[in-house]
Amino acid sequence: MNRIAEFIKANRKAAGLTQEEFSMRTGLGLRFVRELEQGKETVRMDKVNVALAMFDAQAVPGKKEQK
Repeated sequence: MNRIAEFIKANRKAAGLTQEEFSMRTGLGLRFVRELEQGKETVRMDKVNVALAMFDAQAVPGKKEQK
């Protein structure tokens, strides 16, 4: 799982929200939230930033991590 997916999932759970509740609060589709948390690599960055904004965070360009 990628770092954004891990961050979103951990923080959503820490906030006591289900995926459905998180989806409703952010205005994102439930399918998108599920795919995001599963680490799908082809998600829209504008929507990723909507999800991250719930936790006062945002995705910014940076160097790719070496595996």
